[in-house]
Amino acid sequence: MPSRLRLGTRGSPLALAQAYEVRAKLTAAHPELAEDAVEIVVIKTTGDAIQDRTLSEAGGKGLFTKEIEEALLDKSIDIAVHSMKDVPTWLPDGLMIDAILEREDPRDALITSKAKSLADLPEGSVIGTASLRRQAQVLAKHPHLRVEPIRGNLQTRMRKLSEGVCDATFLAVAGLNRMGLAHEITAALDIDEMLPAVAQGAIGLEIREGDDATRAAIVPLNHADSAVRVMAERAFLTVLDGSCRTPIAAHARFSDGEIIFDGEILKPDGSVVHGAKRSGAAADAESMGREAGEQVLAEAGPGFLAT
Repeated sequence: MPSRLRLGTRGSPLALAQAYEVRAKLTAAHPELAEDAVEIVVIKTTGDAIQDRTLSEAGGKGLFTKEIEEALLDKSIDIAVHSMKDVPTWLPDGLMIDAILEREDPRDALITSKAKSLADLPEGSVIGTASLRRQAQVLAKHPHLRVEPIRGNLQTRMRKLSEGVCDATFLAVAGLNRMGLAHEITAALDIDEMLPAVAQGAIGLEIREGDDATRAAIVPLNHADSAVRVMAERAFLTVLDGSCRTPIAAHARFSDGEIIFDGEILKPDGSVVHGAKRSGAAADAESMGREAGEQVLAEAGPGFLAT
C-alpha cells in the first residue's frame, strides 16, 4: 500500500467533488491512509480552456482527459479521476481504467421554470445545450423546440438559464446529485425519452499499467455491476468510433440478473435515428454492446457517422 497517493482531476466544482469522493472512499477502504496523504492535484485541460465554441467544433472527445493522462504518464500523479463519459474508447499506451465507482443516476435532467416537461414547453422555446446527443434527441421527438449551443460547467449553465439565455437546459442527474443540487431538477428524463450518454454518471480511475501498489489501493473501490454496465456501453461506442461530433447514446442496466442494453445513433438534426436492443448474461455484456454497435452501423450505412 503506497504511503501517499496523488489524484489528478479537472478543477471544476463537480470534478473536485468527484475527487473528494474518491479520496473519502480510499481512506475508508484503507484506515492506515491518512486523508492528508491523498493529495488532489488540479490539472487544467484543453476542454476547460476552450469556452468560445462547442466541444464538437474543437475536436471532440479527449479534450477533458489528455493533460491528466500526460501527468499520469510522467508520474506527476498516481491516479486519474475521470467522468467516464469524457473518456475516449482508446487509451494511451501504458494506461488502463482499473476501477469504476458505484454509478450514480445516469439520466438527463431537464431544468426549466417554463414547464413541467419537454412536451409542455411552448413552440419555439430555446433549449440551451452544447451536446449534439441531447440536441438530436430533442429535435427527433420535439421538433417544435429550438436548440442553441451553450458552454460551461454546471454552475455556468445554470447561471445562463437564470439570465434568460435559454428557456431550458439539460444537466446530468448524477452531477446535480453530487453537487447537492437535486432540488433544481424539473424532471429526470426516463431513458425512453432521452437515452443517456455512454457511461454517464460513472466515475473511473485510470492508472499506469504495472503500478501494482496503486492498483491494489483502488481495487476495493471497484463496483462490479457498474463496471459491467460501463463495459457494455463503451463496447457499443468503440464499434462506432464515436466522438463529440457524433450523437451516440447507450444505457445498460441489470434486470432480474440479466443485462438489458439500449443504444442508438442519430443525425444531429434528429431526422434519422437507428437503435438496437440486447439482453443477456452479464458475462456477455461486452459482446452485446459490440453487436448492437455493429447492428446500428449496418442499418445506418456508409457515411452516416461522418455527417
